[in-house]
Amino acid sequence: MTDAEWAVVRSLPPVPGRLRSRGGQPEAYCHRAMPDAVRHLVDNGIKWRAMPCDFPPWDRVCAFFRRWRDHGLVQEFHDRLRGRGREKAGRDAEPTAGVIDSQSVKADAIVDAGSRGFDGGKLINGRKRHVVVDTLGLLLAVMVTAADIGDRAAAKALLGQVADAHHRLELVRADGGYTGSLVEHCLAAFALVLARAEPPRRTLARPTAQAPTLAGPAIAGAYPRLPPWATVSPLPCGAPGAAPSGRAPGGPGRNAEGQGPRSAAREAGTGSPTPPPCPQRPDPDPAPGPATPRHTARHSHTQQRDSA
Repeated sequence: MTDAEWAVVRSLPPVPGRLRSRGGQPEAYCHRAMPDAVRHLVDNGIKWRAMPCDFPPWDRVCAFFRRWRDHGLVQEFHDRLRGRGREKAGRDAEPTAGVIDSQSVKADAIVDAGSRGFDGGKLINGRKRHVVVDTLGLLLAVMVTAADIGDRAAAKALLGQVADAHHRLELVRADGGYTGSLVEHCLAAFALVLARAEPPRRTLARPTAQAPTLAGPAIAGAYPRLPPWATVSPLPCGAPGAAPSGRAPGGPGRNAEGQGPRSAAREAGTGSPTPPPCPQRPDPDPAPGPATPRHTARHSHTQQRDSA
């Protein structure tokens, strides 16, 4: 813990009785080392008995943490840090609007069957965590239940805790799972307006021109701005024969003005040009001539040999 972080939480731990003239032995460990040990435990996910020797003994750290938790000091740590974060972002320390939602998490096989359930909507066997945050995403309250507990049933208890801790809270947004009688209950019991959160609308800007890409022609709405490597020369209105840069006006089947045969004939008033006649295709199977019998050809060959 840095000096700046310790200055924020230094006044939160209780003052030892010896310093308040109540007698008793002096404490053997510094209060600053206790939050460091707890943060190392949470960050690395280790057991209490696996506490490194650089920190105080694990049983002393565990005793300090339980004492502070029972007196509400851990909650005070979190609330004070959340308030400082909101003030740094230009907001008031106490929120006036929040968001509630839930998430089902699959539990391991060793988890007790009494604390787990089956969520029929998401087909998850485990636990469900219900969370309320402010508009910055900072945590206001959290509750863990079995996965078979409905969102509306858990929201009644959770929103009651949030309303008692944050008196300036007026609006809570939620999805479609928090509807029905829960809306009237929150307004009558907690003076909270439970509104449905609408998803943001996604709009696509239309491109000013289409340009070929490596994958093919540009898709409408996919490129609000053309890539830097794509260059397009637009055709000016009312300028016949204009062509993109780097391309000659004429081309295959076009005249010097860049007009095709149909456009040239239309301007001349002669109508559509007559297409040239198709060339005659030769017959692949010509008609055979008179057949010559095999015995006739053989007889003539024998006469020629005898005369020779």
